[in-house]
Amino acid sequence: MAPIVIDSAALVQGLYSILPELVLIATAILVLLADLVVPEEGKKTLCGISATGTGAAILSALALGPGRIEGFSGMIVHDGMGLFVTLTILAAALLTFLMATGYSEWEGTQKGEFYALLLLSTSGMLFMAKGTDLMTVFLGLETLSIPIYVLVGFHRQRMTSLEGALKYFLLGAFASGFLLYGIALLYATTGTTKIAAIATMARDARLLASPTFLAGVGLLLVGFAFKVSLVPFHMWTPDAYQGAPTLVTGFMSAAVKAAAFAALLRVSMLIFPVLAPMMAAILWVLAVLTMTVGNFSALLQDNVKRMLAYSSIAHAGYILVGLVAGDVAGGQAALFYLLVYAFMNLGAFGVIMLLAHREDDGYDIGNFAGIGFRYPVLAGLLTLFLVSLAGIPPTAGFVGKFYLFGAAVKSGYVGLAILGVLNSAVSVYYYLRLVVYMYMLPAQGEIPVPRPPRTAFSLALCASAAVVLVLGIVPRSMLEFAERSIISLLM
Repeated sequence: MAPIVIDSAALVQGLYSILPELVLIATAILVLLADLVVPEEGKKTLCGISATGTGAAILSALALGPGRIEGFSGMIVHDGMGLFVTLTILAAALLTFLMATGYSEWEGTQKGEFYALLLLSTSGMLFMAKGTDLMTVFLGLETLSIPIYVLVGFHRQRMTSLEGALKYFLLGAFASGFLLYGIALLYATTGTTKIAAIATMARDARLLASPTFLAGVGLLLVGFAFKVSLVPFHMWTPDAYQGAPTLVTGFMSAAVKAAAFAALLRVSMLIFPVLAPMMAAILWVLAVLTMTVGNFSALLQDNVKRMLAYSSIAHAGYILVGLVAGDVAGGQAALFYLLVYAFMNLGAFGVIMLLAHREDDGYDIGNFAGIGFRYPVLAGLLTLFLVSLAGIPPTAGFVGKFYLFGAAVKSGYVGLAILGVLNSAVSVYYYLRLVVYMYMLPAQGEIPVPRPPRTAFSLALCASAAVVLVLGIVPRSMLEFAERSIISLLM
């Protein structure tokens, strides 16, 4: 048997390309080990370790810079787009850990496994976002998903939590099967699982005529559509979001969506253009269905968590508009919107965490009546985040939607842009309905005192509000960063 030769230089470069992921995994292991020795009254330090490790991962990602670094025979690539999405995901994770300083104490989730699962799931998101091979994307997806299944059902004493976890797990398993079968069909017709190689081979007209290849692309799209909650693959979202601990719901809506859309963006920008106009038509229909079903379903909700769940579906439709455009402007707008959506959505979930006192019925919209003048700071922050989600200037949500719909118009999809604007107008009703409850309707009984936010929790809310306002007023530098990221993907 010939001896195995290890290319040490290639190994070092590969490990260097996944430095943020290694930091997160090492932090997760450290948290689990610390959990064994830290006494019960000192468990809050585990959250601090997790937040510190996430901050270190952000610094390591910045140290890598926007340059292209290939690892593991090109299966992982740290490039401009990888850096942008990595920072978005890590920022969402850091905000989550800052909010966990209070939430974990209130809800009894101060356990080492809770923080370790969040860290491991985040590492899977980064692998998925930076994967340039379909097998890497699949492994990242599974590393992302399995901890999230557990986190959704972390409140084992609540039936809604267990129900949401079971639905998410069963439908997620089917979606993973679709994705893996799609990868198998693409490998059968092309002999490779590398996204760039498949895109090059797809220019051959004979391959485009192959039913096996087209079926593989279709199954691939179904798998991604499930993860980003596109209609009609959204059935799990309301129950999983409502049943999960609210901290996990916010994390899922921001970070998981960013990772899944990053992988879908790589595939759509490289492979889907050769399938135009068929693929553009499919994405057009999915975008319209997702926006419309998400917004009109949200109109009927009295539970704020469930309303934000359907809102998350609608926002997936908005982001898909950028993918329909299929050019640099569309990709740029999609990346920018993923970033601002993470901050405004996590900010909204953070405020309602403080205002709600019970996981099941504490999020009824009636419980928010009369708090506008009683607790003006919290009500003002929530109003800011809701206004941004609705796309009203001068917030980052408005800028994001403006560039998404503008990219659609420039690419000739005027009808899609009009439908997007109309859907955005519909969303104004259910977002401002909550504002009306806070400021214009009297409380039915005594207004409950909000949970006292910890310093870190307050810092997370202030940072989210600052990003929403700053990117709404001076978005140019971040838009240029997003544009360079998409250009690096197409080079």
